[in-house]
Amino acid sequence: MNLVFFGIVIFILIFVLLSWFAKTSSKKIAKGVRVVIFILSVILATIFVIAGRFLFSLPLLFLAMSVLKIKGLTAIQILQLWRLLQYLKNSGRFSYYGRSSNVQPSSSLSLEEAYKILGLKKGCSKNDVIKATNKLQKKIHPDVNPNANTERLSQIINEAKENILKNDFN
Repeated sequence: MNLVFFGIVIFILIFVLLSWFAKTSSKKIAKGVRVVIFILSVILATIFVIAGRFLFSLPLLFLAMSVLKIKGLTAIQILQLWRLLQYLKNSGRFSYYGRSSNVQPSSSLSLEEAYKILGLKKGCSKNDVIKATNKLQKKIHPDVNPNANTERLSQIINEAKENILKNDFN
């Protein structure tokens, strides 16, 4: 009996929600979705911070900022920065806490890894390499990310740029 009652309640809630969507303007729906995404992002980020998963909480907070349309990083830029951090963390070249297994700059960065770090493909122009490097350097600048270990990231990005320029354009 309880299942039938809950089924009817859920059906009525879905019906009311869908009829509200049909009657409401798209601006109100967009604003409501932004508010829900913001609240969920902040809640999840807080949970991750409490659990000690700081690296997971950063993208959620950046997503919350981009949903609010605060000046700064867009969601696409956040995704690119997140992928770069994850790739470097998985390869052992970067640690969020500043304790990296490769403390000194590694000269063993392969050409494929260098292209992956800069988000480029082989066959790109020298200008593309320089633009991608400058774009990443702006994203990780200490003024934008005061709490991150950006010095090591900057070294890795410069090393990737030098590796590509040395091997493909000399």
